[in-house]
Amino acid sequence: MTTLRGMFKRILILTGAAILGFAACLASIRMAGSWSLLPNRELDRASSYMRDVLKTVNENYVDPKASGYEPLSKLAIHGMVESLDPHSEYLEVKDNQELEEDLDGEYGGIGVEIEMSKGFLTVTSPIPGGPGAKAGILEGDQIVSVDGKRVEHGVPMDKVVDRLRGKPHTHVKVGILRPSSGKSLDLDVVREVVKIVSVRGVRVLDGSTGYLQIREFSDHTGEQFDAAVNSLLAKGIDSLVIDLRNNPGGLLDAAVDVAEPFFKKGNLIVYTQGRKPTDRENYYSETEGEPLKLPVAVLINGETASAAEIVAGALKDSGKAVIVGERSYGKGSVQTIFKLRDGEGLRLTTAHYFTPSGVLINAHGITPQVEVVMTPDEDQKLERQVARPEITTAQEFREHFDFEPVEDRQLEAALDVLWAARSLSR
Repeated sequence: MTTLRGMFKRILILTGAAILGFAACLASIRMAGSWSLLPNRELDRASSYMRDVLKTVNENYVDPKASGYEPLSKLAIHGMVESLDPHSEYLEVKDNQELEEDLDGEYGGIGVEIEMSKGFLTVTSPIPGGPGAKAGILEGDQIVSVDGKRVEHGVPMDKVVDRLRGKPHTHVKVGILRPSSGKSLDLDVVREVVKIVSVRGVRVLDGSTGYLQIREFSDHTGEQFDAAVNSLLAKGIDSLVIDLRNNPGGLLDAAVDVAEPFFKKGNLIVYTQGRKPTDRENYYSETEGEPLKLPVAVLINGETASAAEIVAGALKDSGKAVIVGERSYGKGSVQTIFKLRDGEGLRLTTAHYFTPSGVLINAHGITPQVEVVMTPDEDQKLERQVARPEITTAQEFREHFDFEPVEDRQLEAALDVLWAARSLSR
């Protein structure tokens, strides 16, 4: 039985969020020749000018509370960095902490997956063994309050998630309504470090085609992908669908981990190119033994971005998969996270990435070989529908989603492509 080989784990400098990583700002001062004095003079003049403007605003603006030096400086940094491109940004303490948690693939929380259903924040799946499950939270429960503060109908989900997250081993009171019984419960949940599950919906379709969805690329995505494919191979699959629709990306290293089992050791998967010719970084497969060989279809759409585009681009470029769906987002730039003082950070675009043959992804995206265009309404409904494969009966579907099932024409096209590939190989 073919299985995935163990994958070499590497620590990279440049990674992305979509493509993100961490780099310390250099504090040392190097001796420079006379040719570098002009840029330093320009920096001094610009700094002096900025200081003059800050002083003028601080001393003359009508509202002294809004014109303190610290808030003005933060606003100036936001404007300076975020005017460069859509992906560079200045990260204040809270945003920087949340970003690090997302990239680690772990966070302090209650360990439940939730969605907004008919305006109510509804638990779709308590993570087995997680703090929510231990406290008695069940699938279908509606979260109606957090620490005694009511969750208003239709409130943005991320605002409630922020209140549920916190430091591990701290307590949070979660008020739930259980529609199945009509009971209201107040549960004390102890937050724990929870591993994000990014590979989901693993199952066999049409008797012999494996299917899995990758929701994002974090530290644990490679090992989760490895385990999912091995489980499908053990069931005797002879083809595979990798669903990358609505995947915003994540870590470059995780994208390489997912792609490399399909490549021989030493094959180029992706490379990044910075502002100088010497700034090129190549990323090769480290798979030991023979690569995985079976027909593969990759699903993408307009919300497939960054690290997800690396996987799609590498597999398309090398002829190892057929890409089905719509042109991807085109987020092909590398952001490096520079740590600033007081827990703040700077996410700055430092390079672009390219497929093995040299195709620039940024602003271009990955073009599918089999184009199947869905309407925006279909895309939105399918995203929710695909996330809940366990809902199969028509009545349960209508009760939960409040709309009729959407035909997944992109998945059907992928299955047709794989059927043709298997037929030709016989």
